[in-house]
Amino acid sequence: MRLIKKLIHQSLDSIEGKVFERRAARAIILKDTKILLLYTKRYNDYSFPGGGVDPHEDLITGLKRELEEETGAQNIQVLSEFGYIDEYRPHYNTEFDLINMLSYFYVCKIDEDFSETRLEDYEIANGMDSVWVEIEEAIEHNRTVIKNQEKSMGFSIERETFVLELIARELLNLAIV
Repeated sequence: MRLIKKLIHQSLDSIEGKVFERRAARAIILKDTKILLLYTKRYNDYSFPGGGVDPHEDLITGLKRELEEETGAQNIQVLSEFGYIDEYRPHYNTEFDLINMLSYFYVCKIDEDFSETRLEDYEIANGMDSVWVEIEEAIEHNRTVIKNQEKSMGFSIERETFVLELIARELLNLAIV
């Protein structure tokens, strides 16, 4: 799979030290110029459905599990690999100096009908909800949050916005500036 980008959070002086590695699989699901994303009220941002893959779980199995849990998507078909982001950022756990998040993005297709979501308690508490949104609207929204450096801003917004912009250009042929 192609490396889309390597990101190092600005608060890190180095990527040396005790590193926790986490793999995640994320879905790109398009319907014309709309994209299925997660809006999280706590962070006021749009992000891709998907998430952490268990240590002995393959990426596709983890992707389908996460997508079903977060969105209620049914009959998930992985159409192609899109690429991955290699990201280093601070880790909340004091046992580690930083986290290396490897986010693998896949273009997927799903049925029109959704079942009930199975969100985790923290996802519910954060106000996470799946939504179909125009990709340009999601990009503009996330860019505004980044520009304003909102206090609620999470670590993942820059990664998510970068990939949204790339999808707009490469898969939808939109002139994103």
